[in-house]
Amino acid sequence: MLAHPRHHDRTTLDLFADAPEPSPALTPAATLATLRALTDAGLLRHIDTALAAELHARQPDAAPCVLVACALLAQMEGRGHSCLPLAQLLPAPQDLLGAPDDKPEALAQLPALWGELPQRLAEWVAALRACPWVRLAGQDEDAAHDQGQPLVLAQANGSAPRLYLRRYWQHEQAVAQHLAARSEPGQQEQAIDEAAARTWLDRFFPPPAEASAGPDWQKIACALALRGRLSIITGGPGTGKTYTAARLLALLFATAAQPDQLRVALAAPTGKAAARLKQSIDQALGALQPQVGSALDLAALVQRVGAARTLHSLLGARPGTRHFGHHAGRPLEVDMLIVDEASMIHLEMMAALLAALPPGARLVLLGDKDQLASVEAGAVLGDLCQDAQAGRYSTATVDWLARVAGEAVPPAFQAQGAAPALAQHITMLRASRRFGGPIGQLAQAVNAGDAVRALAVLQGDASGAVAQIGGGTPEQAVRLAWPGRADCASYADYARELARWPSVAQAAATPGFESTHADWVRAVLQAFERFRLLCAVRAGDWGVQGLNRAVEQSLAQAGAIPPRPGAWYAGRPVMVTRNDPQQGVFNGDIGIALPASAPGHALRVFFLQGEELHSVAPTRLPQVETAFAMTVHKSQGSEFAHTALVLPAGCGPLLSRELVYTGITRARSSFTLVEQHPGLLAQAAGQPTERASGLAQALVGQSGHG
Repeated sequence: MLAHPRHHDRTTLDLFADAPEPSPALTPAATLATLRALTDAGLLRHIDTALAAELHARQPDAAPCVLVACALLAQMEGRGHSCLPLAQLLPAPQDLLGAPDDKPEALAQLPALWGELPQRLAEWVAALRACPWVRLAGQDEDAAHDQGQPLVLAQANGSAPRLYLRRYWQHEQAVAQHLAARSEPGQQEQAIDEAAARTWLDRFFPPPAEASAGPDWQKIACALALRGRLSIITGGPGTGKTYTAARLLALLFATAAQPDQLRVALAAPTGKAAARLKQSIDQALGALQPQVGSALDLAALVQRVGAARTLHSLLGARPGTRHFGHHAGRPLEVDMLIVDEASMIHLEMMAALLAALPPGARLVLLGDKDQLASVEAGAVLGDLCQDAQAGRYSTATVDWLARVAGEAVPPAFQAQGAAPALAQHITMLRASRRFGGPIGQLAQAVNAGDAVRALAVLQGDASGAVAQIGGGTPEQAVRLAWPGRADCASYADYARELARWPSVAQAAATPGFESTHADWVRAVLQAFERFRLLCAVRAGDWGVQGLNRAVEQSLAQAGAIPPRPGAWYAGRPVMVTRNDPQQGVFNGDIGIALPASAPGHALRVFFLQGEELHSVAPTRLPQVETAFAMTVHKSQGSEFAHTALVLPAGCGPLLSRELVYTGITRARSSFTLVEQHPGLLAQAAGQPTERASGLAQALVGQSGHG
């Protein structure tokens, strides 16, 4: 049941005593009609207006501005924001709506509506405070005031008030509380043998052959992670995040009192990212073995770690619900959890993960803070790493690193004044060992917002690693996929592997056919993963849907796939769009429909999970979509030899710095940019994404200083 109108104390009311009354010309019914018109124009979703309509039905006298705030809050959540900063309601509502450039007529409706709404922040706050649907954060923490209000108003008396949907407020507070508890000084799980740690760190990170210009940030990351129960390691592609995590594992294994009892788990948001994490960890540990000799059995550690899993699988996702099998009452059985691609973890998932982690377990988050955040609400890694560039290490942390790692932290990275507790658990890796060429230079320029430098890299690269098609067409994007750009990976590699099927099928009568078939399936899957078309949008000729159809038609005309493909055909690549634990597949997994090895060769959809093949009948996979092209969001956690990024005009704030940076950094050897109009790259580089969130402020409120 909703709360009755709240009676506030005199002091609170006095804050808004001089606030003028809103214009009486705008009625709640007229407000809803306007919101529905904005929905019809495409500025709001039906679900956004439905929230406002539900409030009006239950509270007919709710102020028009409260109805508008409800609809905008829902719309903001749909665009990945965890809250609505009320100050943004005043200057430019079209910016707040995130409207694309091709809706000028719809945007023209906003000034008339906003002319009838409050013109001062205090008026918006006062109206929300008076609404029974709204709970005041902080003042109403006791159960008597909490009657299940669906909205929460935070910082109501401050200069930056924020409105939340209730569950996002709860998630934000839970994440802040868990992280603050893990970052408190002196929360080590057990006493640390500093001398032993120093010995092993020096062994794992020998000094470079040439004098280094700065500290070894990978070594620093391991030393900081050893110190407490939380470690956040951020850095761009090629900076060695998983390389560092592997050495951290070896360090814990070497210094543990009972290493044979150490329980380690690896996880990532998607199946592809999880598989890459496991592969990278295993390779790094294998390469480290010669350095440690017989003093440490890293092969045993590899066996102990086991396979990496998706976060949904790790937590025990329950189909059809938002709940997990593991939670605070049934925590995970781990001593250490390493999670890769943490930039993709949304607020709700982070809250669930932290709740399910035993208090004494170590958590290591790896990710690139500059990549796109999750499509769902929250940008947790970005919020946590706002000060990662600056370091802000305390005197105690600097002394610890000198003793345990033998590393001197430059003054520029030491705290000037109070040192945030969370900062003592964050390391930014700063040197890329893989992205030193044109692809890395282009990514760095875009990430810095330097469009001039980015264009210079694109136009001045003689190696062919990067290329640009300005004023391009969807047809040109399709030709990059098939037949492909000279000397670059394309779907021609995948088509050649598909064409081997007749000879593979003929081997069915010979011994070892199962092995031959499995090798062929792996080859097809691996060839397909060498190239990808990445899109900013889903709909239209420039989007995922249009380009998937066009590539499919091009391949069919060439005879690479059946000429009249139906819903399922041999060679169809698909992406799973919903977790299905019963079938062993998860959101983001890529598979290809291929003939089975059994007599009759019925189609099965094959997935490569780590080194193992897994297949599912097509009829068991209703939640999939064709995957010749995919959104940049869906590509996170993947890497392709050649990536082609297509940028259409008219997609407004979707065309962001983070989107282009993420697309570029999916490319390993070659990158091609296709712009509908010249200048779209520059537009994106100058348009960083800012997600509304109160997590950073909540962490300040929860944490002390290191």
